[in-house]
Amino acid sequence: MPSHTHTLDLQSAVSDTLLANVYDVAIKTPLESAGKLSARLNSRVYLKREDLQPVHSFKLRGAYNKIVHLSDEERARGVITASAGNHAQGVALAGQKLGLSALIVMPRTTPEIKIDAVRSYGAEVELAGDSYSDAAAHSHTRAVQTGRTYVHPFDDPLVIAGQGTIGREILDQLPKTTHIFVPVGGGGLISGIAQYVKALRPDIQIIAVEPEDSNVLQASLDAGERVILPHVGIFADGVAVKQLGTTTFDICRELVDECLTVSTDELCAAIKAVYEDTRSIVEPSGALAVAGITKYAADHDLKDARPVAICSGANLTFERLQFIAERTLLGSGKEALFTVEMPEKPGALQYFCQEVVNGHNITQFAYRLHDRAKAHVFVGINIADAKDKAAFMAKMTKNSYKFTDLSLDDAAKEHLRHMVGGPAPEAKSELLYEINFPERPGALGDFLAHVNNAYNISLFHYRGMGGDTGHVLIGFETDDAAILEAKLAPSYDFTRITSQAAQVFLGMHS
Repeated sequence: MPSHTHTLDLQSAVSDTLLANVYDVAIKTPLESAGKLSARLNSRVYLKREDLQPVHSFKLRGAYNKIVHLSDEERARGVITASAGNHAQGVALAGQKLGLSALIVMPRTTPEIKIDAVRSYGAEVELAGDSYSDAAAHSHTRAVQTGRTYVHPFDDPLVIAGQGTIGREILDQLPKTTHIFVPVGGGGLISGIAQYVKALRPDIQIIAVEPEDSNVLQASLDAGERVILPHVGIFADGVAVKQLGTTTFDICRELVDECLTVSTDELCAAIKAVYEDTRSIVEPSGALAVAGITKYAADHDLKDARPVAICSGANLTFERLQFIAERTLLGSGKEALFTVEMPEKPGALQYFCQEVVNGHNITQFAYRLHDRAKAHVFVGINIADAKDKAAFMAKMTKNSYKFTDLSLDDAAKEHLRHMVGGPAPEAKSELLYEINFPERPGALGDFLAHVNNAYNISLFHYRGMGGDTGHVLIGFETDDAAILEAKLAPSYDFTRITSQAAQVFLGMHS
C-alpha cells in the first residue's frame, strides 16, 4: 500500500493531461450505470466504455497524443511500432489522420482479422516471429534501418498523458467516484489515470486488476523492482506483458492503492456481466476491471461507494466466444466438474443419476471402459451456488462414491472435458504436459523437429480457440523428465500436468 508521499510531479502530469491532444480522433466515452451488476454487488457500479472508441480500445488516445507531438522532420520519416492488437490500430489510425506513414510489425500468429483492420487504416504491415517479443525486437531493428520514430505502447510520457484523459473524463462525469478499477498490462493506462486523479482527488482508490497468470505489476510491487515474468498467460492477450515500463513502474508503486488478480473463469463471468448490462461483448482484457470489482465486493462493503470499471477494449475474434461461454458457468459458480468412481456393472449409471444427479442438470458426461471392477466418469453439473455444490458432494459421499472436484483444474476445463478417458496399456513412463503453440501453419512440424523425434508421443489433444496461441495436451514416454523439460524450455512455454484425477481419467493410474 503506497504512502502517497509523492516524489512524482503530479501537477506537471495534470498539465500534460490537460494539454493532451486526443479528441481529433478519440471520443469522450460514456460512463454508464451497470444496473444488473450493481444490484448483484449491492453498489452503484459504473462502466467507462472505452470499447466504444473508433478502434474499440483506449489505445488510440495515447498513440495519437504521441504522434501529434512529433516534429515535422519526425513526421516526414514516419512511425513504427510492434503490436498484435489494439495499439497497432491506434497507431495506424493516428498515422492516417495526420497523413504520415505508419509501419506496424505484427507476429505471424496474428489473426487475419486484426491484420486487415490495421491495413484498413492505411498502415503497412510486416509479419515477424511468433510472439510480441519477436515482433518488438524486429521493429527496433527496422526503426534503426528506416529512421522511423518508435511509438511505445505504454512506457512513454506522452502516451501516458493521452491515456490520462480517461481519468479527466471520469472526474467530470462522476464527481462522486470512490474507486477506479483499471486493467493492467504494461501500466500505461493506470499510470495516466492515477497521476491525474491522485493530484486532484487523492481520496479515490486506484485499484489495478491483472490476470493471475500475467501479474507483472503485482510481482514487481512485491519484489520492490521491475521483474520479468518467465511466462504470461495469453487468454487476456491485451495485457500479456512480461515486464512493466520503467516510467510506469515508478508511477504505479507510488499511486496504485491495491492490486488484484483474477482467474480466467472470473474473466469469462465478467464478460457475461458486461454483456448483460450493455449487450456488448468486450475482450478478456476489457473485462478485467469488472472482474476486479466483483472480487473486491466479496470482501468490502460498497453500498455507499461509486466504483468505476474501465472497459478497455472490445477487439475479440468471434471464434473465442465458444471458449468464453464454456468457462462462464464455472466463473460465475454455476457449474461444477468432478471425476467419480463407480462400479463397472449394469445399472450403475442409472443408480448414480437417480440417487445423486436427481434435481440437477448434467452439463458434461464422459466415460470409457477402464477395467472390469470400477469406472471413472467425468461429469459436469449445473449448480445454483456454493451451498448447492456442497449438497451435491454430500450426496455422493452419502452413497459411498469416491470423487474429485475438478472445478478449479485448468487441464480438466480445457482438455479433459473434451476427451474420452481410458487406459493406454502399452504406454511406458508416460508424462503429461500442456504446451503453448503459436497458431500458425507448420507450428506442429517445427515442434516435432525441435524435440528431434527423441520421444514417443502417447497422447495429443488440441482445440482451436481463435487466439494467437493454442494450448496442447501432450503425453510423452520418457524416463527422465528433467532432460525433456530442458529440451522444451528455451523455445516453448509448458506446464507439467500432475493432478491425480487427470491421470486416473486418462488411464495412467488406477
